[in-house]
Amino acid sequence: MAMKNFSVFFFALLFLASPFLQVARCQSEAEADVAEAVEGGDLGIVGEDVQDFGDPNYSSAPEVKTVCVFPKNSAKLVLAGEQTELLVGMENIGESPVNVIAIKASVHLPFDHRMLVQNLTAAAFNNATVPPSVQATFPYVFAVSKFLQPGTFDLVGSIIYDIDQQPYQSTFYNGTIEVVEAGGFLSVESVFLVTLGIALLVLLGLWLHGQFQRITKKTKRAPKVEVGTRAPDASLDEWLQGTAYTQSASKSKKKK
Repeated sequence: MAMKNFSVFFFALLFLASPFLQVARCQSEAEADVAEAVEGGDLGIVGEDVQDFGDPNYSSAPEVKTVCVFPKNSAKLVLAGEQTELLVGMENIGESPVNVIAIKASVHLPFDHRMLVQNLTAAAFNNATVPPSVQATFPYVFAVSKFLQPGTFDLVGSIIYDIDQQPYQSTFYNGTIEVVEAGGFLSVESVFLVTLGIALLVLLGLWLHGQFQRITKKTKRAPKVEVGTRAPDASLDEWLQGTAYTQSASKSKKKK
């Protein structure tokens, strides 16, 4: 019964800790697209001045395709207060050059996108042009507030550009990120691994204890009972002396 209860507790522990051990979704196709991207023309330099591009709500150009990759971070873990890098891949399948203006992003609550949590710093580009039939990659480094409570949030990232002096905007990422405290992920992972190790040791100990008890029961034998004659107790003879029992006993001895 104890083994059964512990097994239920062990699997419950694994279920509760599964978010810390979750397997990141495969991004091989997106990474391949960015890896094969060819930087065409002068992609420009990231501007040092912080600009507020607001929310222009431009439409996207059909001749522009975008893709986003979190390099070496497929789980999309973002440390609060520390910089996180992502790569934005752009492909120009049109006939006119694309002038990249900026990349911006914002953090929202996952259950309601209307609830804005934080507007991230925009990255402005100077003289960044993607010629026709060319792919290009643009880095974007952002940092969420160090006071942001750890948890799951939605990140919305957009790239702003113009074609023939007509502004456009394409959303390259609209999905979840996991915000953790700086150094908190390692500590939580360490605690879980230690807890898991202790649980495995306890489970192994209980199993060995059960096996030992089973072997002990099999090898244990019932005590032997010796049956035989023994000398009559002298005190008993004295107590029975003069009774019919002693007389019959003496007669049987004489007959022998």
